[in-house]
Amino acid sequence: MAKLKITQVKSRIGATGAQKKNLDALGLHKINQTVEHDDSPIIKGMVNKVRHLVKVEVAE
Repeated sequence: MAKLKITQVKSRIGATGAQKKNLDALGLHKINQTVEHDDSPIIKGMVNKVRHLVKVEVAE
């Protein structure tokens, strides 16, 4: 299964409560923090809600 490399590139200040909860669920707490998750519809849905705050790459 493919892996997604997700990096927070913008601050969570000013984000809605739901967006902050999505960042927490993804494991992102600071700017420039990177996490890896399996590519699944659930993860893609969470990333879609905070797409303006994160950068997504496909990890090899």
